[in-house]
Amino acid sequence: MKPTSYFSFTIRITLVVMLAALSASMGFAQEKRTSGFCSNENWSNGDKVGFKEMREMTAPATGSLTVDAGRNGGVRISGGNRSDVLIRACIQTWGTTEEAARSVAAGIKVSTGPSVHADGAGEENWSVSYEILVPRNTDLNLTAHNGGISISSVEGRMEFTTTNGGIHLDNIAGDVRGRTTNGGVHVDLAGNTWKGTGLDLQTTNGGVHLSMPENYAANIEAGTTNGGFHSQLAGLTVEPLNKDRGYRRATKVNTAINGGGAPIRVITTNGGVTIGPSNSRD
Repeated sequence: MKPTSYFSFTIRITLVVMLAALSASMGFAQEKRTSGFCSNENWSNGDKVGFKEMREMTAPATGSLTVDAGRNGGVRISGGNRSDVLIRACIQTWGTTEEAARSVAAGIKVSTGPSVHADGAGEENWSVSYEILVPRNTDLNLTAHNGGISISSVEGRMEFTTTNGGIHLDNIAGDVRGRTTNGGVHVDLAGNTWKGTGLDLQTTNGGVHLSMPENYAANIEAGTTNGGFHSQLAGLTVEPLNKDRGYRRATKVNTAINGGGAPIRVITTNGGVTIGPSNSRD
């Protein structure tokens, strides 16, 4: 019996070690997934002391999501294979002392329905930014003022606006319309054609970078009023506007590539436009 008992004991110890290692690796994966969001140290600025905390909550998936980041927050949305909505709210406050900043944070309420937003006293003393995980097929209505908007791996009807912040889109589809006043636009398209109605993005003061696989089929409209225009895509060449007056780079292109497809429109007023290739993904 003694060898058997020793063997069973060894098996138990091995299982404990394996489970501990698995738990640690899962914890690391969780930490890695959230790193970069709400991870900066608290800060002070003159006579102001900062405080930061992250709150995590879930909400039922209804097929659509409205987010208002308020005066000073940004929004990051990621789609995936899930049946609910995971909301991470990064609350940043400041006051004359750390206790005062903590008190401001304690008074902030984050609501998850019918829209995601935060309420609190003295909005000039706090901000709330959001990292939200949603089912891939989700309609979005997003608003920010002094913060960026980022969306990846979502398919649906999307409308979003910000005043002072950039727009970053990656592997999305549907009927997508977005605007910013002061911020750049970065779009990375995946697959070989747009799935849905199309894409329409515009900025006033900021550059535009559009990347797509070489075999991507679409009707491309891109342009700038005050800025350069550069294409690195084999199927999309940019010619001088007036060869008789010397070489001058075009500021707008509206053409079908690889047989055409849904409209992809990216426009800026003050900023350059760059279109280039990316690695194809399904």
